[in-house]
Formats: sequence, C-alpha cells, structure tokens
Amino acid sequence: MTRLAVLSDIHGNLPALEAILADIEKQGSPDAYWILGDLAAFLPWPVETLARLRDLPNAAILQGNTDRYLVTGRRPPMPIRSPEDWSAMPHMLNGRDANFRWTVELLPYSDYAFLRDLPPRLELDVPGYGRVLGVHAAPHDDESVLLADTPEAEILPHLARLDVRLMLYGHIHRLVDRTVGNIRLISAGSAGLPLDGDARPSYALLDFEGSECTLTLRRVVYDADKAKRELERVSHPAREWIVARMDSAAP
Repeated sequence: MTRLAVLSDIHGNLPALEAILADIEKQGSPDAYWILGDLAAFLPWPVETLARLRDLPNAAILQGNTDRYLVTGRRPPMPIRSPEDWSAMPHMLNGRDANFRWTVELLPYSDYAFLRDLPPRLELDVPGYGRVLGVHAAPHDDESVLLADTPEAEILPHLARLDVRLMLYGHIHRLVDRTVGNIRLISAGSAGLPLDGDARPSYALLDFEGSECTLTLRRVVYDADKAKRELERVSHPAREWIVARMDSAAP
C-alpha cells in the first residue's frame, strides 16, 4: 500500500500547518507529501512556513497562483461588474498590492528562488492504480475554479487529452471528491484559509492498494486567534480582509 498526504493553500498560516502535520503523524507517516501551492502569501508567517515545508521528508511541492504573484510581480485580476466596482478600484488596488508587497519584503532571496523554481504540476505512476496528477487549479492554468457543483461541461475542456486516472488540486479552498468523465477529481480544501463554512484546516490522505484508492478527508483544530493576534501585532496591511475570510468560514 502507498499512502500520500495532500495539502494545499497554506497561505503562511504556520499554526494551521503544524496542526495538520501533527495530525498526519498520528494517522501514520505517509510515503510522500504533495503540497499543491499557495504557500506563503496572506497570513503572517511566510518565511517560517516555507522553512517548515522545505524540511518535510519526501515532499513534492508545486507553485500556486499566489506564489507566482510573489515572484513575478503580477497580481490577480480585479473584475469590474458595476460602476461601484470601478469607483472602489483605487482602494482595492492599494489593498491588493500592499498585501503581496508585505510578504515580498519579508522573503529572503533563497525563498524567492525556491518559489520561482517550483513546477506547475506533479505526476506519479502508482503501480496497479495508474497515473496521478497534481495541479494547483487546473492542468493548464493556476486560476481556474473547479467546484463541486461546476457543470461537467465546463470542466471537461480542462481534462481533454489528459492520460490520468486521478487529478488532485487546490485553489478553491473547498473539499471536492467527484468524477468527471473517467477522471476522479479531489480537492483537499485549504490547510491555512478554509472558505467552505468550516474554519478548521483540511487535508487529504490517499491510500493506494492495487487498483483502488481510498480517500480520507480530515480537518484539524488550531488556534485561529493566535493568527489573528499576530496579524494585528505585525500590522499586516490586509489583516481586516484576511480576518473577514477567516471569520466567514467559522461554523
């Protein structure tokens, strides 16, 4: 049997990451870790989080969209749907740019190089089971949104010409386990900033035995108030935005 621990979207939340890693050890050490991107930006421990991830044994890590923003200077698009959106654009741009700039100011060059050189995907051939693919959001981009209720017709183009049995992904900060066409899609949710109505960080354990894959989705409890206090202590420029999202996920 092969056991794979999968986590994504940590976003610099070191206490949440430590709680997940402790829980993984309690379940029995995995053969490998897959970390599906969005590692450092938003929460107040970007450097410490990257150090912890780099120390993980047998860990394969890919680049998420916020990792790309940090190392390229690019920023997420700001859609305009109304005159009110346009009026608010200066304020939104200021907050967006300050958020990423704060993290960039903390990262040493070695962390920049680490994030810069991360691959966009992970692949594994599991004997007896088949090919497993790991991406941040979708096979060909890191910003697509594939939810549990996204129509199959919208997802199928992303899967065209993929020769895999299982695709693991993140980005949406929500749990998913569904099959589209002949490919099983699994999102392990977010290890640092859940957005699905449950504030507990989540991860996945996958046990491969022969042609079968058994999925266990787990959630852990951590000291979210510690993260909020640290955001305030360091005067994080996006602390109100981040705390609002942490609170919106509370049960």
